[in-house]
Amino acid sequence: MTQRNEAYPKNAAELEAKLGYSFSDKELLLQALRHSSYSNEARTSSNERLEFLGDSVLSKIVSEYLYKTFPERNEGDLSNIRRQLIEQKTLATFARELEIGKYLFLGHGEENGGGRDLDSNLEDAFEAIVGAIYLDGGDASAEKFVLSIISDTAKEISSSKKLIDPKSLLQEIVQDTPGEKLEYVITGEEGPDHDKTFYCDVMVNSNVIGSGVGHSKKEAEKAAARKALKLFGATNFE
Repeated sequence: MTQRNEAYPKNAAELEAKLGYSFSDKELLLQALRHSSYSNEARTSSNERLEFLGDSVLSKIVSEYLYKTFPERNEGDLSNIRRQLIEQKTLATFARELEIGKYLFLGHGEENGGGRDLDSNLEDAFEAIVGAIYLDGGDASAEKFVLSIISDTAKEISSSKKLIDPKSLLQEIVQDTPGEKLEYVITGEEGPDHDKTFYCDVMVNSNVIGSGVGHSKKEAEKAAARKALKLFGATNFE
């Protein structure tokens, strides 16, 4: 572990070239790459605080970019594009494109368990790097880095015929209001076992906001979510 820590600064320029950013404070970059498992063994700071900061910085940059870039999109559509851009799977993909995994500092157990390619570790490191760039270079540097990574993917998502996963988007919208409880209730079913039809209501605090029908419970729930999303201005779910 000590050998990796001492050797890493020799490769800092290589990673910085991939990121398109040169750090004034190299320690910020090193901290962004330290998984908690490594920090516990080496008794040094992990990337968790930078990840916390980077998560907020990333959300702000992405939200502003989407607002300015897609004026024809309503709030519901923009929320769904943002969700898909900053979800774990997408951020892990960005991290793999930058080969961030090979630079991570991991504890022995995490290393042996394949931690360099875990989506959760890659997502956390990507967000931590965003936070590190923000602290080192300010808003403009963080924005330049993030947009260089996400802009093409954002346009691909926006140009798709449908913005997917209505249940996830509805959940995100409802969670914006503290105390709101979202629930799906199967209200009935009919037909033989091999060809059943299910009926579903989606409710917020016991108030029905959408109803749907499908040949499985999951289909009925998604249909109900699509109906409910109309109340919030999301139109790409027909």
